[in-house]
Amino acid sequence: MKKFFNSNLFLSILLCLTLGLAPFTPEPHLFGKMRWVLGGGEGMAAMDVFDLFLHGAPWFVLLYFLSKTLLRIIKNN
Repeated sequence: MKKFFNSNLFLSILLCLTLGLAPFTPEPHLFGKMRWVLGGGEGMAAMDVFDLFLHGAPWFVLLYFLSKTLLRIIKNN
């Protein structure tokens, strides 16, 4: 079995734990923005949408590299 944690996957996990969840207190910023959008997003400005994209992008990158790695493992077995 090839190495599961390649450098891309490690970097995306690191980005998710830092930028994706920052600031950590009182709650991760991404969770607050997602709750705001799910609540209707009233009063949300363009800066808030960009902020949601900025904090959410590492999670999409992680999903991409994780799925790519898992598909490669499944294909080789």
